[in-house]
Amino acid sequence: MDDYEVQCAIESILFVSGEPVRIDRIAAVLDIEEAEAELAAEKLRDKLSFERRGIRLIKLDDSLQLCSSPEYAGYIRQTLETRRPPQLSPPALEVLAIVAYFQPVTRAYIDQVRGVDSVYTLGLLLDRGLVESSGRLAAPGRPMLYRTTHVFLRTFGIESLNRLPELPLIENSGDDKEGIRNAILELKARQSAESQQLNETEG
Repeated sequence: MDDYEVQCAIESILFVSGEPVRIDRIAAVLDIEEAEAELAAEKLRDKLSFERRGIRLIKLDDSLQLCSSPEYAGYIRQTLETRRPPQLSPPALEVLAIVAYFQPVTRAYIDQVRGVDSVYTLGLLLDRGLVESSGRLAAPGRPMLYRTTHVFLRTFGIESLNRLPELPLIENSGDDKEGIRNAILELKARQSAESQQLNETEG
């Protein structure tokens, strides 16, 4: 397959899937090296963006996914008669930041950092697909572990967890609350920017 055919094949696979697909799986199916698949995906992503097409290709960790262009979100919402999900509350952002930076974590750890019970807020994040269970801790009681998902990365426009804003180290402190506060501010800024972009599109 030449480079153009590889790009077309990747576009077809992602279009039909509708979900993130691992790059190594795509490479195996197309019988090419993983680096070649990643390079073709980058070219396809740049092409879709340059031509201002209605779809975009995004990378989420080691996976690829097609999604609609943000500037057409208003038209999509009106056509499908869907409502924009409400913005995350401060408690939800707080829990999400703790999970994102310290994953995998238990609910007990989240409660310890926050100083309050987080069962309800964690449940909301699970329902919205931003957080998922990732096994159990090898400790008495075997508590459930939680981590962020591809939906989290896509929602906040982050390709991988390595792109999260750096969490400041807290010296001479028994917890990470100040660093978490800064992380929350960063996540709020990202969410506000996404919301503002949608509002401008719909206006």
